[in-house]
Amino acid sequence: MGNNQGGHRRERTNDGTPRNRAWSGGNAGHQHMSTDDGCPVQVSFVKIAKSDVSSSTPSIQFHDSNEYPVVFKWKGGSQAKNVYVTGSWDQWKRKIPLVKSTQEFTTIINLSPGEHEYKFLVDGRWCVDDNIKKKANSLGSENNVIEIDQADFEVFDALDRDLASSHAGEALKSGRDSTTAHVSHDTPNDRELEKLRTFSQEIPDRHEFEQAHNPPVLPPHLLQVILNKDTPVQCDPNVLPEPNHVMLNHLYALSIKDGVMVLSATHRYRKKYVTTLLYKPI
Repeated sequence: MGNNQGGHRRERTNDGTPRNRAWSGGNAGHQHMSTDDGCPVQVSFVKIAKSDVSSSTPSIQFHDSNEYPVVFKWKGGSQAKNVYVTGSWDQWKRKIPLVKSTQEFTTIINLSPGEHEYKFLVDGRWCVDDNIKKKANSLGSENNVIEIDQADFEVFDALDRDLASSHAGEALKSGRDSTTAHVSHDTPNDRELEKLRTFSQEIPDRHEFEQAHNPPVLPPHLLQVILNKDTPVQCDPNVLPEPNHVMLNHLYALSIKDGVMVLSATHRYRKKYVTTLLYKPI
């Protein structure tokens, strides 16, 4: 579990203050009171908006907030079927489902800066992660604790300032056309944005993708395949003459005869050459 500082970039309000895009679950269902494991909380089951049979994430609604994305993971074993997380960030009102991967359950929750307590509900049993910081509660049990520090997310502000000060950022703000705007590639953001400008919604002419040209001519040295040559009578029938080095590591296919396809490849180890033949009925 840790702070997710991925590609989600914060936006800014009109007064210049940073803001993030936070999500909240879909329609809430009935309320449920639980006193199991000494952790009485009022929770609400989050209904899942399924676009298909395999979907297991709640519907996402975005709104402006001063919150930061945090990843929650449960690694207590792959035998668990249903894992939820609930915490003090919403007064223990909701149980948020975690999505199962190969060996763990994960979810992302946007949280405000400060200290938050939380707990996992694994197949109806309250659990804590022993590898995460814990704190005793008033009921005699323990809760996991996470502290959100705003300084951990200052990279988003730095990216915003870098983009705003770059020539590409000024060009985007002024709405200048990419064909007339003179953009200097002086920052990584400028170079990435210039690549995006090359994409458009114009449909290219289909003739550009037609195979109008003939395939390239086979190099002459690849025509001297030892499998197509007659072996001298004085040679051992199981031994082929030494091949040219340009013949190595190529896959050759002979013409299909009598319903059999023949494939061959020659490899070299030091001064020893090995040719393998594969016969496959068609």
